[in-house]
Amino acid sequence: MDASKVSGIIYQDDERKLFPYLDLFPEIHKTVFLASGVKIVGDVKIGANSSVWYNTVIRGDVHYVKIGEMTNIQDCSMLHVTNGKYPLDIGNKVTIGHSVKLHGCTLKDLCFIGIGAIVLDGAIVETNSMVAAGAVVKPNFIVPSGKLVAGVPAKVIRDLTDEEIFDFEKSAIRYKKYSEITIDSLSKMNHK
Repeated sequence: MDASKVSGIIYQDDERKLFPYLDLFPEIHKTVFLASGVKIVGDVKIGANSSVWYNTVIRGDVHYVKIGEMTNIQDCSMLHVTNGKYPLDIGNKVTIGHSVKLHGCTLKDLCFIGIGAIVLDGAIVETNSMVAAGAVVKPNFIVPSGKLVAGVPAKVIRDLTDEEIFDFEKSAIRYKKYSEITIDSLSKMNHK
């Protein structure tokens, strides 16, 4: 991916995407794709080759948000923290589906959060685990590695198959490719 294209996307069409909070300002790796409508505030760090999709808000105002490498945060998601108590830690190669709400929780590497799920303060989603679409993971709940949780409140439903677990990394790779295609498409549009 051409890094010069990425930095152009951060402030595309004069749209501001990064905002300070007190003396804290987001630190976004130069290879991160930020889609239109994204707003990132304060103490937020995002690692290489991650992507944040349309109309997502990430607020690192009253605690920090740390997002690893090759993680994708899909459209209309909301990420926040709890004042001085719970930061938001997201690992590498995590897929966060559309309209997900994450609040002061921890997502380990290679996990999958389904569309519209909510993960609350102090919850931990372990490596190689999945939160089903629409699930609500209550505060301080631990989603064990290799398990699918679903429901309101979320409960362990079953073991994940090897194929499902393998697809977590494939999802991260797909979203890296989607970012590259989107950047190229926007670049062509801007040069017409």
